[in-house]
Amino acid sequence: MTDPQNWERQTLEKLAFSALQEQRRSRNWGIFFKTLTLIYLFALLFIAMNWIAPGGSIGPHTALIDINGEIGVGAEVNADNTLSSLRAAFEDKHTKGIILRINSPGGSPVQAGIINDEIHRLRKEYPKVPVYAVVEDICASGGYYIAVAADKIYVDKASIVGSIGVLMDGFGFTETMKKLGVERRLLTAGKNKGFMDPFSPINPEHKEHALEMLNEVHQQFIKVVRDGRGNRLHETPDMFTGLFWSGEKAVEMGLADGIANSDTVAREMIKEENIVDFTTHEGLADRFAKHFGASAAHALLGSNIGMK
Repeated sequence: MTDPQNWERQTLEKLAFSALQEQRRSRNWGIFFKTLTLIYLFALLFIAMNWIAPGGSIGPHTALIDINGEIGVGAEVNADNTLSSLRAAFEDKHTKGIILRINSPGGSPVQAGIINDEIHRLRKEYPKVPVYAVVEDICASGGYYIAVAADKIYVDKASIVGSIGVLMDGFGFTETMKKLGVERRLLTAGKNKGFMDPFSPINPEHKEHALEMLNEVHQQFIKVVRDGRGNRLHETPDMFTGLFWSGEKAVEMGLADGIANSDTVAREMIKEENIVDFTTHEGLADRFAKHFGASAAHALLGSNIGMK
């Protein structure tokens, strides 16, 4: 007959051993998953710090930089990120050519101008690296301001190209305020400090000054287009009025050089089918901070100047 005390002791030992084995298994799996997490985080860190070349670049390649979205401080496309991408692409000794893949309605003339200037500077520093702009759906206004810095511009036949103009937009609420019985009380030190205030009647002098400023920026835009396109441009009376055209028509007008996509340009123009993405992507925190700052500035100014 089995000793009850011995049976209880054996049962407890088995339970303890089983619990110990389970604990070891759990600890081993915990270590395994923690190791995987650390490897993943280190890989992200290496990529973020450019210790690993973008896209795992090894050997000759075509560098791709996306100009995708609205152009502006805190927007999808901004000078800081685009300049970083451009410099990385030009400085990579394996880069055989650069494609600016553009899909943008425009935006800030300042940000577009900074990018345009940097492309020209880098092209002079690295004369053997050609730059091609490849338009997808739309390359309008500020997007085209960037595109004309490239050696050549290629489009799809149905792309939207042009809108060479400048605007200042805002709202006026004076009639609404009258209906609501709201009185505007604006005090300024400096007679023009309330420039284009949306809650006050428009001042003819302010309007004239704004139009002069817009015209000045417009002339700068026109000069950039003429300098970039040279004798390829077939000017028409409405070319610089803010109108836009299909890609096929843009080629006829000299606003673009031909019909092609990124793969075609890499394969036939640059002669290097291996495409490596050099586009700098912002983190969520950086984008939020920049967007908050831009929104605050917009609220203070009450109006927006842009190329759209």
